[in-house]
Amino acid sequence: MGRARSIAVLGGPLVLALLVGPHALAESPSRAPAIVEGAGGGVPVEPPVEAAACPDGMVLVEGEYCPHVEQRCRRWMDPPGRYHEYRCAEYEQPARCVGSRTHERFCIDRRERTEGGTDLPLNVQSWTDAKHTCEAAGARVCKESEWNFACEGEEMRPYPYGWRREAARCNADRLDLLAIDAPWKLRDERAPAGAHPSCASPFGVLDMAGNVAEWVSVDRVPEGTVVVQKGNWWQPGKHACRDAQGGHDRYYKGTETGFRCCASARGARRD
Repeated sequence: MGRARSIAVLGGPLVLALLVGPHALAESPSRAPAIVEGAGGGVPVEPPVEAAACPDGMVLVEGEYCPHVEQRCRRWMDPPGRYHEYRCAEYEQPARCVGSRTHERFCIDRRERTEGGTDLPLNVQSWTDAKHTCEAAGARVCKESEWNFACEGEEMRPYPYGWRREAARCNADRLDLLAIDAPWKLRDERAPAGAHPSCASPFGVLDMAGNVAEWVSVDRVPEGTVVVQKGNWWQPGKHACRDAQGGHDRYYKGTETGFRCCASARGARRD
């Protein structure tokens, strides 16, 4: 009996999905950073060129980015119903770039921005809060295209860590969402930033498929006019690199909302 296959062409915050017939991923690294083992497990470290190009706490992201990607899901996790085509257990490899690639070179926080004196990611943050904090540090709110590329790499991985959904690598797919004493609001499910070292992208950026929902600015419109959130611990949640949650303006803030910053890279581009 044939399986159903989903084809998604992914660009900005909108996803065009077409069900075309029978329904995943094997992992292969793409210019991944070196890994150093320590008390906290495997931790990506920046090569000297990245340290020179980016401020402390940031990593260099450089390569050929595909604005529009075709990804095919071979197997869905959830049974038929409202969320059936919501979480893909395994994608076909490789993904296909639809159109031309563009060269990107920028810096991004390796970890989410944290509360002072703690390792917990900032939360209850609006997009405007993120803008003020990033700009005060000489950085900016990431564009969605920058966040996508830092998450997926040149391979266009559906998940930062590869082609199969492995939510246990990250703080993701949480079921206990609602606060016991206030069931109309989300429980605080934050994990310390960087506490899941295997939840890493090809560039060594951590927690992009879980933890707080990170604000980004949608490309090709005036900054702040359209904003979306990427990643988070929600269940059911997509957590793929190109997934985005819309529906909130730049002033919304909730238990789940945080951010990381981007910045321009110093020095010459890689040929």
